[in-house]
Amino acid sequence: MEFKQGDWVRIEKNGTVYEGKVMPSMEGYITIKMKSGYNAGFSIDKVRITLLENNVEITNGSNGGRNGVKESKKATEKVSKPGLPKIAILSTGGTIASKIDYRTGAVSSQFTADDILTAIPELKEIADFKGRVISSILSENMDSDSWQNLAKAVVEEIEAGAEGIIVTHGTDTMMYSAAALSFMIETPVPIVFVGSQRSADRPSSDNAMNAICAARVAISDIAEVVVVMHGTTSDDFCEIHRGTKVRKMHTSRRDAFKSVNSLPIGTVDYSTGEIKTFIDYTRRGEKALKFKPGMEPKCAIVKFTPGADPTVLDYYISNGYRGLVIEGTGLGHVSTKWIPLLQKAGDAKMPVIVTSQCLNGRICDRVYDTGRDMLKAGAIEGEDTLPETSLVKLMWVLGQTEGFEKAVSMLREDLSGEITECTHK
Repeated sequence: MEFKQGDWVRIEKNGTVYEGKVMPSMEGYITIKMKSGYNAGFSIDKVRITLLENNVEITNGSNGGRNGVKESKKATEKVSKPGLPKIAILSTGGTIASKIDYRTGAVSSQFTADDILTAIPELKEIADFKGRVISSILSENMDSDSWQNLAKAVVEEIEAGAEGIIVTHGTDTMMYSAAALSFMIETPVPIVFVGSQRSADRPSSDNAMNAICAARVAISDIAEVVVVMHGTTSDDFCEIHRGTKVRKMHTSRRDAFKSVNSLPIGTVDYSTGEIKTFIDYTRRGEKALKFKPGMEPKCAIVKFTPGADPTVLDYYISNGYRGLVIEGTGLGHVSTKWIPLLQKAGDAKMPVIVTSQCLNGRICDRVYDTGRDMLKAGAIEGEDTLPETSLVKLMWVLGQTEGFEKAVSMLREDLSGEITECTHK
């Protein structure tokens, strides 16, 4: 029979019937993606194939055509009810805005913000949404220019009257982007980053729950840059993480995101929409909108390992890098062999922030002789700030000032909740 990629077919083998969409397949074989989200492959000469529909698109819901399938077309309906809070969804790509590309069989970022609203109709009951595509990339392709373009778009939407912002983003580097916007924007409304660990066409996808909980936060009183993701592996609640204190802690679990050295700001109950808060936060309207763009891209993180050659620092000093973050051991240490290079960086007016590979806890370079020597050489203690957040903070600070002493002073301050107040000395 005649069939082509993207067609919906029925396959009969040994009395069992399978239905699905035709994916890219090797010669002599047919691979289909079934409604369940799973793939199945067959040798063409050992099965009976019946064409059911041409060029269809699998949907998550039961509405549409055959077995949850609809014809591919652009949604044109109004995306939400009138009279609800005005929320802007800014799409940057990532798994929450991804689906299977049936040309290649791979997951690709190709959903728009309107596609997300169409796929998750419950959102239309929460707010009046406006969709805007900023980029359609996987998050490993984000960079400092991307952060600034995104921040500019967020500010434009707030100035245009948005009462909250949702940013859909790939999970792998979401904490970097959330930190970047935390430093660049003082916001009077919630700015909520959300993603998903599993794409929309998988039965275990977390995209709908995460997006719905993010929408609840976007209309809430929490006027900060936050990340909203699954709190457990079950579909019970999402956690609300401050944008400068959050880290992805697992490659694939749905509850991969955790607040480090801080409680989450709160939780969102998926079934009721109720928000519970645990720590203090900036309230809606408490701050006026301020936008301070500017990021220095020539900064890097260097991870210290036992026996590592200190001349690695020479590479950055000699190649025009303006700042470094070092992931030290324990309380924030490196080998004594590294100290002359730290001094060389200081002499070159290159700020060096020291953080810990332990992640949890606060560094203190005053306990051991090595740490004291590091401080004398000019190292800046990162306190309990995450290495990734320290890097973004360094890039932003160096984008705000050319003065070395001013930069060092700013790097020692808590600028956006990245340093937790030390309760004991």
